[in-house]
Amino acid sequence: MPEGDSVYQLAKRLSFMQGREVCSCSLRVPRYATVNFTGLTCERVWPYGKHLFMQFGTEILHTHLKMEGVWAFHRVGSKWRKPGHTARVVLQLADAEGDIEIVGHDLGLVEVFPVREYEQRMAYLGPDMLAEEFDQEEVVRRIKLQPELEIGRALLNQRNAAGIGNEYRAEINFLAGTHPARLVGEVDVEKHVRIARALMWANKDSPVRVTTGVKRAGETSYVFGRNNKPCRRCRTLIRKGMLGGEGDLERVIWWCPACQPSPSLPGE
Repeated sequence: MPEGDSVYQLAKRLSFMQGREVCSCSLRVPRYATVNFTGLTCERVWPYGKHLFMQFGTEILHTHLKMEGVWAFHRVGSKWRKPGHTARVVLQLADAEGDIEIVGHDLGLVEVFPVREYEQRMAYLGPDMLAEEFDQEEVVRRIKLQPELEIGRALLNQRNAAGIGNEYRAEINFLAGTHPARLVGEVDVEKHVRIARALMWANKDSPVRVTTGVKRAGETSYVFGRNNKPCRRCRTLIRKGMLGGEGDLERVIWWCPACQPSPSLPGE
């Protein structure tokens, strides 16, 4: 599932849509199949955490990539269909050099609602980790409301902070020296949030996500995806396990047993 920096970059790539008129529109979702933005201008494209928004007139198109989603754009006439992929949103925008098709493949969420409902509908999300004016104190406050929750689960909860995903979770906990299964009440929450903001802000415009400071292939992360490989700090072998995440679905966690002392976990 893409993390907040990926959606931030996606919104930047799609910003060319702003100010362009919609020539044709196809929302291939039963509930919104009759929605038609044709003749309207794309007023704005923006991200919030892992969510992407496009405003057409007085309505907002809200999408979420989930696990498989991807957006692509091509000049009209170019081949955009992908074997094994389903186009759920197809928009054609006017352009002097040839109209452009924007296609959302395999989107996990597609919905349309009036602009006036935006704040109410998105109120459940925590502060956006990549907002220019990031509210760190509010994120800390929300996380601390559940002192008996594992810090790894708290970081993935989008109601606490919008945009942190599994890769960042792993790296934040390593840099904080905290096992992801430690309870919120046992750790320095402010430290975790400061690290989260710093990492995501540093990567928001980078084509390669780096948490180690080294961009060479295979050296961009400390523990994420590195099971049974030596810790970059102490050479202890990285381990992996499972822990609840967003929506309480279990997700893989990685940690260094020496740098991140762990509580007792099933199977340890």
